[in-house]
Amino acid sequence: MDIKKLFDLSNKVILITGAAGMLGTQYAYGLSRLGANVVLADLELSKCRLTEKEIKKKFSTKPMSIKLDLRKKESILSMTNVVIKKYSKIDVLINNAAYQGDPKIRKSGFENLDLETWNKAIDVNLTGVFLCCQSIGKHMLKQKSGNIINIASIYGLVGPDQRIYGKSGQNSAAFYASTKGAIINLTRYLATYWQGTGIRVNSFSPGGVENKQDPLFIKKYSERTPLQRMAKKDEYVSSIVFLASDASSYMTGSNLIVDGGWTAW
Repeated sequence: MDIKKLFDLSNKVILITGAAGMLGTQYAYGLSRLGANVVLADLELSKCRLTEKEIKKKFSTKPMSIKLDLRKKESILSMTNVVIKKYSKIDVLINNAAYQGDPKIRKSGFENLDLETWNKAIDVNLTGVFLCCQSIGKHMLKQKSGNIINIASIYGLVGPDQRIYGKSGQNSAAFYASTKGAIINLTRYLATYWQGTGIRVNSFSPGGVENKQDPLFIKKYSERTPLQRMAKKDEYVSSIVFLASDASSYMTGSNLIVDGGWTAW
């Protein structure tokens, strides 16, 4: 067995939604380092273009940026067509984009959650994933191969420990937990629906990432975690590489949890 070959992503076309975000950017660099041609899809096109420019400088790959609005079906279909026209294939789809809501909304509590915010979260976090899987899945069926990675969360598995949040504004809202739980089972559904077609579908459930949050929140979160800290922003890249590569070739319908032990209590 050639381990290096299993993790080699040379000439793989990997589409990342939410690529302008902190983790999306980390995934793009990590995948590019192993030879992938990444497609950076996000509403914030300017940020994607900056990342694309840096990737071109550092790696001998062919990245591209594209504006994507997950609330519009025509935007998703257009993105798919543009990528297929440029690369003639999409090997991996990473449904990474997610709407978490304004901190003020999250702090206001479930009782005050407005319907507009709830619907926006459903549109982006769940319907957007459904539409991306549907649009790109059609091409993967034609290719007779494909790999879909849906980014879920520990809060798709367990309820948030509300004791750690206080007035931090980091509170996990009901719509986030609801959509992430749905993503995990959509993953299972698609894995079994596309059985025998060459398409694999898995989800990834990360824990919290330290990113200049309120110090008291970081302290409480860390105390609640067996590894006694939050994740660093680059610590999930290896998991994404594993799921995107042939190293996970016998894996479908699974949910990979990397959370510092959060869900082990």
